[in-house]
Amino acid sequence: MRRSFVFFLLLLLTSKVGFSQELLSQVKAIASEAKGIVGVSIIDIESGDTLNFNAHSRLVLHSVIKFPIALTVLDLVDKGKFKLDDKLKFRKSEMAKKGLYSPLRDQFPDGTTITLADLLGYMVSQSDNVACDYLLKKIGGPQVVEEHLKNIGVSGISIRASEADMASAWEVQYTNWGKTADLAQLLDLFYKGKTLSQPSTDFLIKLMTATTTGPKRLKGLLPANAVVAHKTGTSPTNAEGLSPATNDIGIITLPNGKHLAIAVLVCNSTADEATRESVIARISKAAWDFYGN
Repeated sequence: MRRSFVFFLLLLLTSKVGFSQELLSQVKAIASEAKGIVGVSIIDIESGDTLNFNAHSRLVLHSVIKFPIALTVLDLVDKGKFKLDDKLKFRKSEMAKKGLYSPLRDQFPDGTTITLADLLGYMVSQSDNVACDYLLKKIGGPQVVEEHLKNIGVSGISIRASEADMASAWEVQYTNWGKTADLAQLLDLFYKGKTLSQPSTDFLIKLMTATTTGPKRLKGLLPANAVVAHKTGTSPTNAEGLSPATNDIGIITLPNGKHLAIAVLVCNSTADEATRESVIARISKAAWDFYGN
């Protein structure tokens, strides 16, 4: 009886490994279409099962930096330095940063007063660059975010430049980089409540679930009612057709009630936008099919 049980267990484990290799083969095939470097890390949060592909390559982040910035801001809220209902004043001059995507500036070009909670919503859910740089300055700059990440045990993420800095010169965007293995680890720690209080964790998950950018990326091929708490990142494309960053990272809730931490970064790609986004969507769908059974 014992031998039969051990044999069954070994068969089950061997089958799982086989399927994992099949998923990895799918990921590699899909990634090859990006005409660039694709990094992928997926963690089954409940079991700890992990899949990695180019997971330790340093890839350009762009607005993915807004996730660790939000974590740092909310850590300061948990420590009592800020409150979500704090009112923050924007002057007209602070709204006048040209070349930065900002629904906040478009709505309030002459300035406004806004709560910290609402400002975080603009930064995370709408990927607002003016909101991002305001909050980055308020907490003391990129080095404070990096220090916070190191304090919680995540080292493979470099944040050196603001959104305005990245817009000022092409090469600056490459100073904000991340490894998908570390981004997935950060998502895993976050979802498990190991980085923030439960109210702050719930608040940020709500903002990420309300994300309006990148609907054709992680969510692109999933059922319309799939719950995905995510943060995108997108670079400009230069005259030669090079796109340094087409990204999406997040937490996917599966039909079986389990959760995936997933990071897909498409770096230095010469494929068109539809192809880059399709690569992310198809990898996400492959993970959904594999882990959702």
